Amino acid sequence: MAKKEYLSHELLDVLCCPEDKANLIYDREKQTLTCVSCGKVYPIKKGIPILLPEK
Repeated sequence: MAKKEYLSHELLDVLCCPEDKANLIYDREKQTLTCVSCGKVYPIKKGIPILLPEK
């Protein structure tokens, strides 16, 4: 089983949704960030949040 990466509280404090600038909820088990406003889910790959907005 691969070791899961964890995001620091400092990083989570500055991250926001690129679409609407709302806060994100961090799910450690699923390794995702979910916007509290629009509900978009962003993956975390190898400890790096992939926050790419829709085109």
